[in-house]
Amino acid sequence: MKSLLMGMCGLAAMAACGATRAATPDPGTASFRSLYKELVETNTTLSSGSCTLAAGRMAARLKAAGYPDSDVTLFSVPEHPKDGGLVAILPGTDPGARPLLLLAHLDVVEAKRADWDRDPFALVEENGFFYARGASDDKSMAAVFTDSMIRLKSEPRSRRTVKLALTCGEETTGAFNGAQWLAENKRDLIDAGFALNEGGGGRLSPDGKPLSLAMQVAEKTAQNYILETRNPGGHSSMPRPDNAIYELTDGLARIQAYKFPVHLNPTTQSFFQQQAKVVPASLGVAMSAIAANPNDKLAETVLSRDPLLNSTLRTTCVATLMEAGHAENALPQRARANINCRIVPGETIEGVRHKLVELVDDPGVSVTAQPQRGPIGKPAPLDPAVFGPAEKLAAEMYPGLPIIPLMSTGATDSIYLSAAGIPSYGAPGILHEYDGGGVHGLNEHIRVDALMKGRTYLYRLIKAYAGTP
Repeated sequence: MKSLLMGMCGLAAMAACGATRAATPDPGTASFRSLYKELVETNTTLSSGSCTLAAGRMAARLKAAGYPDSDVTLFSVPEHPKDGGLVAILPGTDPGARPLLLLAHLDVVEAKRADWDRDPFALVEENGFFYARGASDDKSMAAVFTDSMIRLKSEPRSRRTVKLALTCGEETTGAFNGAQWLAENKRDLIDAGFALNEGGGGRLSPDGKPLSLAMQVAEKTAQNYILETRNPGGHSSMPRPDNAIYELTDGLARIQAYKFPVHLNPTTQSFFQQQAKVVPASLGVAMSAIAANPNDKLAETVLSRDPLLNSTLRTTCVATLMEAGHAENALPQRARANINCRIVPGETIEGVRHKLVELVDDPGVSVTAQPQRGPIGKPAPLDPAVFGPAEKLAAEMYPGLPIIPLMSTGATDSIYLSAAGIPSYGAPGILHEYDGGGVHGLNEHIRVDALMKGRTYLYRLIKAYAGTP
């Protein structure tokens, strides 16, 4: 998951949100913890891990729960033997009811042991948190979905068939992507009326109180651009004005100083309208104002101070990688940087490239769009059949918090499902830390009670969608 889900609510909203109701732990907690630990401790980084191994271990658990071999498909391709995944199917009783698909990715972002306070590939429970790479993104959801399939196997058969797809390649542009491969090569295997995926969830205050719930229905397009400049270089004792590093950094500074214009769509407009009701008044006024008038400069100024809300307002571009020079005593012959943009629906990859060229304003700096990560995502409809059960369950488990439609500022594999005609929703239920919980960074963590409550919410939601008696 590449999104820090919801806009910040502010600490003043904590009291209004209140503490969660006490609940009796769901059965099978020890079994779930074991499954989650096994999945998290299976290294699935692109450099040294294996999604194929993780998928095989989850398949073994499903088969131990009673799934026949015919209902569990392990897949990989010869060119990427470690990037495999699985699809498991629990048949329903009504052949006319379109299946429900549960999608989660097994791969994780790289993590260096020397940088972390704890071993990133050993699940550590400490002070009410689970710590590990993937503890949140996305093995929390992968574990909950796998656990839910195991639990459903022991229940009376549901009306709707339920499918689980665990895939690899979500975290790395250009890697073999299992969701894309399934959508393009095994469409019938994952056919569904709609899917649940990452990207939604919600937000907790720093002391663990629920602040917001979200259902992702749209997402930005993630796109990389390479800025590069070259020149003959020479001896460092004889500086020249067209230094490649200076040319590049001058262009980067102009990109840094620029803010793309506010660009709302029906999803983000609804987000600001609804979120305004549950945040402090000062922030709520700005949200209501921007929803009513995207050109409201005062509201824009207030909301832009928060990185997440700023990203919800507009396309954003930021430098993420840089390399330059070849020797400490030589003028650089080349300098290049990667600009990572998150483009709002309705704007184009080429249009953003043209804006970057305009901002750099130097013919000596080339701006090249890298290969697209995938198709442009199609927003999922605000379907009452999807939102209704989620809202009903939220009213019981998270009283006072509405389900707010969300445009993710990150990127998910839902783009491949929507391109294949399967509407995909980022499910609410697992609430994440106020500051993101170290996702993609150091010491990734998730609250133990938030994960356990999310397990309960998602299991009950899946049962409601599936029509389990």
